[in-house]
Amino acid sequence: MSRIGMRPIKPCDSLHHLTSSMRTPSKKVALLASAALLTTAAGYAYWASSREELPNFKTAEVRRTEVRATIGATGTLEPEEVVDVGAQVAGQILEFGKDTAGARIDYGSLVAEGAVLATIDESVYKAEVDSTAASLAQAKAARESALAAVLQSKARLVPAKREWDRAQVTGPAGAISASTFDSLRSAFEVAAAEVSVAEASVKRAEADIVRSEAALDRAKRNLAFCIIKSPVSGVIIDRRVNIGQTVVASLNAPSLFLIAKDLRRMQVWVPVNEVDIGRIKPGMPVTFTVDTFPGRKFSGKVGKIRLNASMTNNVVTYVVEVNTDNADGTLLPYLSASVRFETGRSPDTLAVPSAALAWTPDDAPEVTDPSAKPDLWLLRDGKPVRVEVEAGLNDGSMTAVSGADLREGDLVIVGESKSKGSEGGTTNPFAPPIRRRPPAANPSLSGR
Repeated sequence: MSRIGMRPIKPCDSLHHLTSSMRTPSKKVALLASAALLTTAAGYAYWASSREELPNFKTAEVRRTEVRATIGATGTLEPEEVVDVGAQVAGQILEFGKDTAGARIDYGSLVAEGAVLATIDESVYKAEVDSTAASLAQAKAARESALAAVLQSKARLVPAKREWDRAQVTGPAGAISASTFDSLRSAFEVAAAEVSVAEASVKRAEADIVRSEAALDRAKRNLAFCIIKSPVSGVIIDRRVNIGQTVVASLNAPSLFLIAKDLRRMQVWVPVNEVDIGRIKPGMPVTFTVDTFPGRKFSGKVGKIRLNASMTNNVVTYVVEVNTDNADGTLLPYLSASVRFETGRSPDTLAVPSAALAWTPDDAPEVTDPSAKPDLWLLRDGKPVRVEVEAGLNDGSMTAVSGADLREGDLVIVGESKSKGSEGGTTNPFAPPIRRRPPAANPSLSGR
């Protein structure tokens, strides 16, 4: 076979040719795969960045219930009637009396009306009684002496008057001398004056007796005040002195004991802001709680509203007295109470969470009419539907509502949370994103 025009093939050339022929298709495949991957990534990034946050509505059922409108405040429990027992005289406390159980008077003691609460040292007041009694006796003796002097002076007046009467008859006829006539007249006048002086002494003695009797009565009263007695039956809720302590009575009687007349009847004294006081009326029902009995609710009624208002930080408050029954003795004086005044009640009404009256969709038209009725947004077929309602009482969390298109069991929208993607929304990363209108102004609507 002829070899003319043919180049011998070297082993290295055949290997290079084979390798080149295999590398070219693989490079094209890699380039195509890379291009597809980049396209997919770009599409996913575009979808993720442009996908809209779709609403996830929070709903609550329209339900039939009772709604109570209330005003909240904080007050203090007080005994309905408290008597402050003081001392009317000064002195040292010697001892305390006994309560109904025979024990010494102390905090919480039950005492009867007229019971001895304490005894003050009476030595000074007993001496004063003795002194004024002696003065009275002396005044009475002086009156007796004055009465005797009156009798004596009247006895001397009788002959003096007789002689003077005779002288008046015989004197002008010259039977007696002029000097004798003058002496007899002077003797009569002196005797008459002595009678007047003696009678004045009697009156003075009687006045001294009245004054001494008054002083003795005052001294006896002060002596009696050394024994402190209970003016009422009740419970000692405060003892403000100790044995051996000296009390000083000046213009104001020092307070020794505080007695609650009847702890079975209590009051809650509640300061109420001037903004709310107009809605509180006597007889209005009230509920309250105290921290020492968590979970227990007590009831009462408004008794009266005190008109002596006070001002603190430019805020005017009035004290409202709430009467409550404490027959079981559970409530203690001066506990703090959280009070709710019931200003209105809707016993059987449709009610929704108050938050529902404040929610509107972002794309809802702005309400500018101040007389427009409040509205609710119901969730129907997955979409919010506006319903006009009449708003009634509000208890802080629920509001009574009524409307022709409102039914018990309807789902009312109270809020929403944003989440990417939702039921009915597309999940195709290459589909065009859904755009929503920008949010409009959302006026706050209230059912109050």
